[in-house]
Amino acid sequence: APSSCLPCLMGKGLFAKKSIKKGDSIFIERPLVSAQFLWNALYKYKACEYCLRALETAEENARRLSGIPGLNLPHPELCRVRPELHQACPQCQVMYCSSECRQAAADQYHKVLCLGPSHEDPDHPINKLKDAWRTMHYPPETSSIMLMARMVAAVKQAKDKAHWQKLFSHFCSRTANEEEEIAHKLLGEQFRGQLALLHSLFSEALYDDHLSRWFVPEGFRSLFALVGTNGQGIGTSSLSQWVHACDALELPAQQREQLDSFIDQLYKDIEKETGDFLNCEGSGLFMLQSSCNHSCIPNAEASFPDNNFLLHLSALSDISPGEEICISYLDCCQRDRSRHSRHKILRENYLFVCSCPKCVSQMDELDMTSEEEDEEEGEAEGETEGDEMEDEMTDV
Repeated sequence: APSSCLPCLMGKGLFAKKSIKKGDSIFIERPLVSAQFLWNALYKYKACEYCLRALETAEENARRLSGIPGLNLPHPELCRVRPELHQACPQCQVMYCSSECRQAAADQYHKVLCLGPSHEDPDHPINKLKDAWRTMHYPPETSSIMLMARMVAAVKQAKDKAHWQKLFSHFCSRTANEEEEIAHKLLGEQFRGQLALLHSLFSEALYDDHLSRWFVPEGFRSLFALVGTNGQGIGTSSLSQWVHACDALELPAQQREQLDSFIDQLYKDIEKETGDFLNCEGSGLFMLQSSCNHSCIPNAEASFPDNNFLLHLSALSDISPGEEICISYLDCCQRDRSRHSRHKILRENYLFVCSCPKCVSQMDELDMTSEEEDEEEGEAEGETEGDEMEDEMTDV
């Protein structure tokens, strides 16, 4: 992270130590653990098993998403995907973007989670766990049981197990009632029975004496809630990266118009064929980012411009020394809605009442949403984008 901008932690929250200018990178952070969403992977969104870098070239990605197999992208040299560097795990064949990622995964968690020749065996305990999760948590996905599995695997593989357990303990803990609300939100009305089934399958696949507290019902529910409220959505796309590179090209006016027109038409074709699901999507646990509090008028936002799991937190406005760095857990459309609507979303998804300056200034608003907003809420509940703040960020 740029040393001039590096923030400090003060209780719950992140605060600037020095002046930060609008557009500055506040920090770049890699997750402790991350995992691609299971439906996303099943639908052939090919991502590096370790860093979630999109593995399709921009052209392959555009052809699949648009349903046009003969599509040729102009300026193919702007695609940064390097298929010649990709490597598979020799045992289970999961793919990595590089030998470095394959080794990093093996060193951190993959020795425990590698299915070897059983990777297509539906009766393997880990595959049973994945299948059960997919039947309970449909797209749009906001979490994954495999993030919990990687937490367990990282501790199991670590020489210093206490160190990893301490790292994970920095994320928020919840009361029993709050944990039930989180499980209800992720799994639906039948969440108690589903949570019991997941607990049973999780224990069968991954039980470890060093982590026995995570495998009793109460401990499993706490782990589930930790991932449900702290997991930050990650979105990667080789096509998006190619489009950004095209935007940066200096071209004569006519060529620029032709290229922009081509890209506009491509996105129309993709919307018709695929809808809104454009990215490789997953989630990760980020220590610094998870300490950022919410504001409906955020002064910082997270993005993933490197087409991998590296989170860039950038300033949306000038930030003074001592000022709190806040992100928004709401997307742009949600932030423009009434105070009552914003509070409803935050209360249901993150279990808190917002008291940011915008909410305080609108306290006199009627605690009613318009019929139109209520209809929107019905459509918007559960909606997330891979690169938005999906889950509550709490103390580190």
